[in-house]
Amino acid sequence: MTRQTISSGSPFEEQIGYARAVVQDGWVFVSGTTGYDYAKMEMPGSVADQCRNALGTIGQALAEAGAAMADVVRVRYILPDGDDFEPCWPVLREVFGAQRPAATMIVAGLMKPEMKIEIEVTAKLP
Repeated sequence: MTRQTISSGSPFEEQIGYARAVVQDGWVFVSGTTGYDYAKMEMPGSVADQCRNALGTIGQALAEAGAAMADVVRVRYILPDGDDFEPCWPVLREVFGAQRPAATMIVAGLMKPEMKIEIEVTAKLP
C-alpha cells in the first residue's frame, strides 16, 4: 500500500518536519494535535475549547484519509496539568462515547506554555 501524508496547514508541520497524519497499510496515524485554530493561529484559553479544536483538526485529517472518529482504536491525551483532564471529559464523551477507543492520559510538558492538551490517535480504515 502507498504511503499517504496529510497536512492540516499548520506552519509547525513544515517547520518541525512532520505530517498531521500518515496513512499506511489500512491504518491512519494522526500526530499529536493541540488546540490551535489554524485558520486564525489562535489558541483558546480553556482546556475544553482546546480539546474541541484538537479533535476537530483530527477529525478533518481522518476524513481526508477516508476514516472517521468512529474508526479510532487508540487515543493518547497529553496534558501539562493532570487536573485539566476532567474538564475535557464531556467533550471526549461526545466524540468517543459510542465507540470508546483504548486510551491513555499522560502528564508531560508541551511545546508552548499556552498549550493545555495534545491528542494523538490511531484509526483503522473502514
